[in-house]
Amino acid sequence: MTATEQAGPVRVMLVDDHEVVRRGIVTVIDASQSLRVIGEASSVAEANRRLPAIRPEVLVVDLQLPDGTGIEVMKTARELDPEQKMLVLTSFDDDAALRESKAAGASGLMLKSARSQEIVEAIKAVHSGKTVWPADHAEEGPDLSESDQRIVELIGDGHSNREIAEALGIAEKTVKNRVTVILQAFDMQRRTQVAALVAARRRAGWKPLS
Repeated sequence: MTATEQAGPVRVMLVDDHEVVRRGIVTVIDASQSLRVIGEASSVAEANRRLPAIRPEVLVVDLQLPDGTGIEVMKTARELDPEQKMLVLTSFDDDAALRESKAAGASGLMLKSARSQEIVEAIKAVHSGKTVWPADHAEEGPDLSESDQRIVELIGDGHSNREIAEALGIAEKTVKNRVTVILQAFDMQRRTQVAALVAARRRAGWKPLS
């Protein structure tokens, strides 16, 4: 008997605003003896309201919701539990979706067009601490210079521009300029988003950004 079987089915919460789609995914998940849907939500507000009571082991969330995005739901989940396991299930396979999902702490992204068994296996993988990203995006990242990569890692360590300048032996103004370039490269607005992305990659055991 496996540890999962001993502990019971993995508790899953599903957030998706399309009822027909949600019902179908629930059926797929519940068909697996090792998974069980213990909660559903169709909006950001409903998900955020239900999360504290449900506390799922794996949160499966769509990105497009009627009153916001799945990113907001994932941020709430991480505030409740910094170790919350999360999987994005979406219809959109684009760079922005991947970047935002990773920055929010998701461990993977699956398309709704995936086969039923693939979705089930992805949830199990995320629960076990693995990452599940589209193969062509698994190590995705902008083409940064070695010095910019180092700045990104230092941002991830929580260092200020002044501290980064001292660590690299360059002017603080230079660091400020490079941070602006890095944010543009990642299509982000704030350095906290870069820090979150670094943290997500480190949790997943990824190598430094390249």
